[in-house]
Parts: sequence; structure tokens; C-alpha cells
Amino acid sequence: MRFNELMTGVRQDVAIKIFGENIDTLAKLAPDVAKVVQTVQGATEPQIEQTVGLPQITITYDRARLASYGLNIEDINHTVSTAFAGETAGVVFEDEKKFNLVARLDSANRSSIDDVSNLFIPTDNGIQIPLSQVASVEFKDGPAQISREDGKRRIVVGFNVKDRDVESVVTEIQGKLNAAKILPAGYYYTYGGTFENLKQASSRLQIAVPVALALIFLLLYFTFRNLKDSLLIFTAIPMSAIGGVFALLIRGMPFSISAGVGFIALFGVAVLNGIVLVSTFKDLHKSGVNDVIRRVIEGTSIRLRPVLMTAAVASFGFFPMAFSTGSGAEVQRPLATVVIGGLVSATFLTLFVLPLLYIIFNSKNKLRSKLRNIKNTTLPMLVVLLCLAAGSLQAQERISPNDAVKIALANNLQYSVNRAQVNKAVLETNTAREIPKTGIFVENEDIRPSDPNGELKIGVQQSIQWPGLYKAKRKYFEEQIKYHQLNKNMLDAVIKKEVNTAFYQLWYLQDVARLYQKLDEYYTSMYKAAHLRFKTGEAAGLESIAAEARMKELQAQRQQNQQNISAQQQQLALFLNTQTMYLPQDTHLQKLEVEDFPLDSLHPSLALQHQNIEIARADIDVQKMQNKPDFSGRVFSQKLYGMKDPITGFSLAVEFPIFGKTAYKAKLQAAEAEVEIQQSQLRYQENQFAAQTRSSYTEILKASEMLKYYESIGLKQADQIFDAAMLSYKAGEIGFSEMHQFFTQAIDIRKNYLVALNEYNLAVIQYNYYIKN
Repeated sequence: MRFNELMTGVRQDVAIKIFGENIDTLAKLAPDVAKVVQTVQGATEPQIEQTVGLPQITITYDRARLASYGLNIEDINHTVSTAFAGETAGVVFEDEKKFNLVARLDSANRSSIDDVSNLFIPTDNGIQIPLSQVASVEFKDGPAQISREDGKRRIVVGFNVKDRDVESVVTEIQGKLNAAKILPAGYYYTYGGTFENLKQASSRLQIAVPVALALIFLLLYFTFRNLKDSLLIFTAIPMSAIGGVFALLIRGMPFSISAGVGFIALFGVAVLNGIVLVSTFKDLHKSGVNDVIRRVIEGTSIRLRPVLMTAAVASFGFFPMAFSTGSGAEVQRPLATVVIGGLVSATFLTLFVLPLLYIIFNSKNKLRSKLRNIKNTTLPMLVVLLCLAAGSLQAQERISPNDAVKIALANNLQYSVNRAQVNKAVLETNTAREIPKTGIFVENEDIRPSDPNGELKIGVQQSIQWPGLYKAKRKYFEEQIKYHQLNKNMLDAVIKKEVNTAFYQLWYLQDVARLYQKLDEYYTSMYKAAHLRFKTGEAAGLESIAAEARMKELQAQRQQNQQNISAQQQQLALFLNTQTMYLPQDTHLQKLEVEDFPLDSLHPSLALQHQNIEIARADIDVQKMQNKPDFSGRVFSQKLYGMKDPITGFSLAVEFPIFGKTAYKAKLQAAEAEVEIQQSQLRYQENQFAAQTRSSYTEILKASEMLKYYESIGLKQADQIFDAAMLSYKAGEIGFSEMHQFFTQAIDIRKNYLVALNEYNLAVIQYNYYIKN
């Protein structure tokens, strides 16, 4: 636990670090996060970092009473400070030594809060009054501690993981916290503890495991000078991995970093049995045993005991670790389980599978000739593949800002939503001519009472709304189509702004990484020089310690900046709707220019609001047409008693809104009110847009003034300070502390230049968005 605290700052397996500005807000957010953690299976009772609850004596002045006594706060503060903290009243000499004479209250009179309340304060007229007459003195809870990390306030909610793997627990918690949306703007989470180590170790294992396998194979090849024998022995590795995986499954253990390390250790031990057997087979072959099967049987019987002993010794050695329950057991058990299970399967399969493979490889068949043909090409190909794999770990595709915008405009998922909305609006237009359903009726008219069946009348009826209503509805739907079509222009502007913002922020972080790399080289060389001077006795050890501390701090800053770059890459990939992690071109951050746009058309957002007005006006026409008469008609056929031919006829009806005029009028007034609402919204958006445009242009002017200074004078002076300080330090003219001061000044200039350039670019992106017409 102490080791975890040294590495990550917390003792628990997982630490959710909440960063923000206000310590009281952090203290309120931590219990909410803890409640979410408690709902996740596998997470133990969370522990919240204690940041409040330290009692403090607080003096609150009554300014009205202070004025009545003619006192001021500065004099009272001076009196309180002198009484309880002390103040120098003179100097005492003892031989050649000089000591300050400090005056303060006796320890018996400064031991409680009553001593503070009863402290007498002198007034201008010579009267002394107790402090409690002009102020209230009381205990209040204050901050117990204020924790910071990377220069930002934070609070930690820590917990351990039980009966479950850390990664799945943290993933579930991340999903629940994101869905809960607990944090206000400006606050964010990070995840530390064992989870932080897990991420770092997983990335290292992705490199370490292939490298370990490659080194094992190379060592086998250099030992036997035979690709066939090296491949034979190398088969012990997958055979051992089988047992390691099954051992974890049987014991119900998840794959962890310690299990991964166990696999690396297992691979090294597993090849020992293969080396023992193959070496024996080769010795028998040299001694004259030419029959392959006899050679295998005799060699296996000879080396059965050494093979079993090799596996047994290693397995028995790991048994205490596999079943340990004390400190460190969570690390020891997976490692030992993997090694024991892998050695069991590797030993068993080595005694049966490897001899059979040896027989196949050494038989005179086509396989032997094929092995000879690829013998001289396989090893170089493996080396090349390893180099390419190592290079691909660092390869990143670079892209220009214009190309990034093009990719986003082609791939962004919001366009598919917009196309679906347009298609839906087009389909809704076809409903404008919707005619009510056609009715078929049958009537029984009792014209002849003596006839029990009566006379049946059969016919068809149909109603039709006012013709102008269909036209009004069609116009209403067409205005909605125009709205969704105009929305594409709005998407273009928003996506361009978002992509440029993410891209230039990533470009800024890339330049910061370059600056940190250069500083790392400087401080590394300074540390080496300071360490050498310390060894030779030319300088004190403090200089070497200070140089090393600064070098380590800078390395931590580089790592943090690299994490910021990764996060920004993911943000850019989200906007581009791609899995590729892009980087800006390998040049320094460029200064954006304000784009020129024609001023004869509206901004897409204002055009959308104008279209909302047109939709509302079209709705007025629909409501007006709803108040018009409707028509209905019917056609029937009827055969009367005593008549040979049936009688046909028709009827027409007109429906007037006689009793529903109030409701129709209310609907029309509501539609007219909607037009007024949309017009008011347009005026508000126009005013807001104008203000935001002026504000963004003001930000451009502010950042531009700072850039002029840095580009004309500041950067040149920073380079001169760097070079002069480094030369003076190497020449021994200044020490590390003075040189560090000069370096800090030059570093601040370069950092501030990058910050000013980034702020200028972001302001230009915002301004270009507002003036886009």
C-alpha cells in the first residue's frame, strides 16, 4: 500500500480524482461519486479524502463598533499577532552572538479561545477594551488540507476491488459517472491507483512480451545454429501458455499484470525442457544412433527424470506463492498460478508432442526439403518484421487542417441524421393531400310494414375538406423541408469550427511537447554536469539534487502533456468519425488568418431562425383553411317493392363550423402568437450574434498585441537568455540556482508565446464562425 502511495499518491486499488477550482464544491461532489461507486459490483466501501473539519479560531470584526471606538482593523490585527505570535522588540547580544528579543503573551495567557476574546485592545484616548466588545471570536471548521496535483485542486475517492478485475470495474464506473453527469462545468475526473499502473503496464507488456519471445527465439537460434531445432524448442511456449490460461480459469482469476509477468517467466522456464530433450537427441545422433524413432525413445527415457525434476522444482517453489494469503498475495497468486499451470501442461506436452515433432522434422520427406529452403530466409524476415512492428508502435498519420475539415464534412454522422430528416419531411409532404376514408353504408327502410325484411339501400359516401387546406398543408411541409436543407449549412459551419478548434489545440500541445523535449535535453545535460561537479568536489550535493529534481519534474510534465495529446487525438477522431489517431503536420504551430466572407447573406443560424418564422406563417394559413367549410357526398341504389328496376340517387352536404368558432379562433391566434415568438427570438439572436462577434474580434486584438511582442522581441530574448545562461553555467561563472532562474524566465517566455498563439488561433476560429455567411 505504501508502494502504491509512492507511485500514484493513493493507497487504494482505484482512486477517482476529482479536479476543480472550489474546495467546497469538491467536498460536495465526492459523496455523490462515492454513491455511484457503491452501486458497482466488486467495489469495496469507498473512502473520501478528508479536506474539511479542521477547527480554527476565527475573528469577525464589528465595523460599526470599531468606528465608534476610533479603531482600525490593521492595528487590531497587529495587536493580536504580537500577543500570540510575537514581534521583535529589540536585540540581545551575548558575546559575539546576536539574538532577537521577541515580545508576546505568556504561555498561560494564550492557551484557549477565551484568551483571544479577553485580549485588551488600546484605543486612541488611552482606554483598553477587550477584543470581544468589537469582534466575535469563535471556532469554525476550516479546510483540513488542500490537495493539489499538476497545479490543480483535487479530492480523491478511493476504493479497493474484490472478486473482480480492476479494468472492468473502472469501465463500469466510468459509464455510470458519465451517464449521471454529476460534475459542473470546469470539473473533471481522472483515475489513478492500481488502475493507472494497469494502463501503463499494459502498454509496456504489449512491447515486452513480443520482445521477450523474439529474444528467446534468437537465443535458441544462436545456441543451436539450426532453425529447425529452434522452432522445435519454441513450440514449448504455446504449449505452456495453454496450461497457464486453464490454471487461471480453474481458480477463477482474471488476467492481470502479475499474470502477464508470470507468462514471461513461464516462457523462459518452459523452453528448458525442450533444450534438454533436443540436446540429448543431437548427442545420440552424433554417437551413431541414426534411427530417428530409436533416438527419440532412448533420449526421452534418459531425460525423463531431468525433465520432470526441472518442472517439479520450479512448480514446488511457486506453491507457497500460489496459496499465500498475506501481504502481497494479490500479486503473488496470479503469477505463481500461471507458472505452475503452464509448467504442468508444458512438461506433459513436451514429453509427447515434441518427440513426435522431432520425428516429423527429421524424417526424409518433403517437409525436410522445405525447411532447408526457408532456413536462410526465415530469420532475416523475422528480424525485419520485428523492426516493422516496433516502428508501427510509434507511427502516427499526419494531416493538415484543411484535410481534417474535408474528412469531417464527408464522414460526420450528423449529416446522415440531416439526410434522414430531409427524407422524412419530403415523405410528410405527400400527406398534404390526404383525403378522409371512403364509407360504404347499408340502410333498411321499412316502406312496406307487411314485409319483414324491409327495403335495403346500399351506397358509398365520401367527405372532402376545403381545397385551399390541402395547398396550405403542402406549403407548411415544404417550409419544413427548407428548414432541414438550411440546417446542412449550419452543420458545415459548426463542424468546421469544432474540427479546427480540436486540431489547433492538438497542434498547440504538439509544440508544447517539442518545448518540453528541448528542455529535457537541457536539464539532463545540466544534471550530468552537476553530478560530475559533485563527484569531483567542485560543487555541493545540493546542486546535483536540485538539478535531478527539476529533471524529474520536467519528465512528469512531458508525460502529462503526452496524455493530453492522446485525449485531444481521440476528440479529433470523434469529430472525423474515424479510428485513425491523426497528428498535425510536423511543423511549428501556424498563425491563423481571419477569413473573408461576403456580407450579402445571413449566417446559417440566423437563416434557420428566419425559416422558423416562415414555418409559423405557413401554419397560420393552415389554421385559416381549417375554418373553411367541408364537403361530403353520397351515392346510393335502392330497389322498391313492385318496381322492376332499382332507383339510384345522390346527395351533397356542406359542413360549416357553426359551433366551434371559438376553438378555431383560438387556434388561429395561437399560430399568430407563434410568429411573434419566432420574430422575437430572431431579434434576440441577432443582438446576441452581434455581441459575440464583437467579443471574439476583441479577443483577437488582445491576443494579437501579445503575439507582436513575442514575435518581435520576446522569443529572441528567450534564446539569448538560454544560450548565455548555459554557457555561464558550463564555464562555472554561475551556479545552478542562478542558472535555473534564467532558464525559468526564458521558459516562461516561450510557454506564454505558445499560450498567446493558441488563444489567438482559437479566437480567430470563433470569429470566422460568426462572420461566416
